[in-house]
Amino acid sequence: MSGGDKLDFEIRPNPAPVSATDRAALLANPGFGRVFTDHMVTIRYADGKGWYDARVEARAPIPMDPASAVLHYAQEIFEGMKAYRAADGGVTMFRPYANAARFNTSAARMAMPALPEETFVDSLQRLIEIDREWIPDVEDGSLYLRPFMFASEVFLGVRPANEYLYAVIASPVGAYFASGVRPVTVWVSPDYTRAAPGGTGAAKCGGNYAASLAAQAEAAEHGCEQVVFLDAVERRFVDELGGMNVFFVYDDGSMATPPLTGTILPGITRESVIALAEAAGHEVRERPVSFAEWQADAASGRLREVFACGTAAVITPIGEVRFPDGEFAVADGEPGPVTMALRQQLVDLQRGKTADPHNWVHRVL
Repeated sequence: MSGGDKLDFEIRPNPAPVSATDRAALLANPGFGRVFTDHMVTIRYADGKGWYDARVEARAPIPMDPASAVLHYAQEIFEGMKAYRAADGGVTMFRPYANAARFNTSAARMAMPALPEETFVDSLQRLIEIDREWIPDVEDGSLYLRPFMFASEVFLGVRPANEYLYAVIASPVGAYFASGVRPVTVWVSPDYTRAAPGGTGAAKCGGNYAASLAAQAEAAEHGCEQVVFLDAVERRFVDELGGMNVFFVYDDGSMATPPLTGTILPGITRESVIALAEAAGHEVRERPVSFAEWQADAASGRLREVFACGTAAVITPIGEVRFPDGEFAVADGEPGPVTMALRQQLVDLQRGKTADPHNWVHRVL
């Protein structure tokens, strides 16, 4: 990286920001990923030069040549996290260094350059500082942050690019579920898989999500909100949902979640849930869980709760499971006590409402 281990950001305030009145109207019902703030961060990279030209500038379209490498060879990665209004009026982020580390793990898998973790977190802080008024001051409101990087070199040829653009945009968001937390219905895909051993399943790259869209559409056709993927080798074991990790809660208080074997995304919410559950006295086992086991344990009553977790919805209870041969419910199909307790713990931690023994909360302002 040019200039040593730390980049100086050039601040170029938006000359025509959204007015306070218009911003308030947008924040009244922002939805998810539909409204964006006034600014963005950009940093460029070139082989032999490193990272350079770090800016906070007006959010605007990114000029792109038709031969830009990302359009042809899909070298692209991203992250997702949130900034919150804290109970004392300040602003917090939740485990941004974990996102920074995962970003670089994804970069390595996609043959892209690493971005120093301090620069990653600094880029988020700079954007939050200039756009802090965009953080919704409502229950469950937050500022969703989307750092991403793509190959910007202009060339045609199958090799890692020599030039990249890193950027961060931000979107104010409200509650993921407008009507409150409710159990979702999921579809177990019989034909599609998300990733295979040795593939890019553990990387947060756009291609993984593009590959899930047909299966997600299939789920919607069957009246389901989410798709469940089984493993690509035996088509027996649960991997993850379309964009979330999954947990199983049993009648003895123990929990299970599929192991990180390279085919599923190592979720930061997933890792946090494991730590919180163990601290609360639950035994958490990272082990393969077959779909047949899921169905049998739901029928016997041994399985009491199932939930998915991720940045957007935090923790989402799963109430009903559909598949080509039928359907079944988990317990009574209602959110369970373990699911809801863990969700509340996470929400309170993220917003600085409770003690933080893990030092997960990063103070921004």
